[in-house]
Amino acid sequence: MPTIYEKRTYDVTVGQMAEVARLYSSLGWPALEAGGFSHHCIGYFISDTGDLHQLVHLWRFESDDDRRAFWKRLFQDADFMAFAKQLRPLVKNQHVQLLLAAPWGTHP
Repeated sequence: MPTIYEKRTYDVTVGQMAEVARLYSSLGWPALEAGGFSHHCIGYFISDTGDLHQLVHLWRFESDDDRRAFWKRLFQDADFMAFAKQLRPLVKNQHVQLLLAAPWGTHP
């Protein structure tokens, strides 16, 4: 089974990106690291052109079972869920896209 990449795009309410960044810096990322979840993360990005007010994050998983088990464990983590409770009102929409690596070129 090929590696699965998951792209999550959060549409943030206009004017709330600074608060989203503060929450991730102070609560979200520390919870991911403390719980042993951060090793699946390729990176977080904030849109600068095109569709604005978006937080994009990329994740890498060995299989779909690995991916599903990861999110199930993460959503049971008390510290992460305390962060998520504060984040959710700032996010208007969430888009999730699963990607498979093309058979050529480099991959993260």
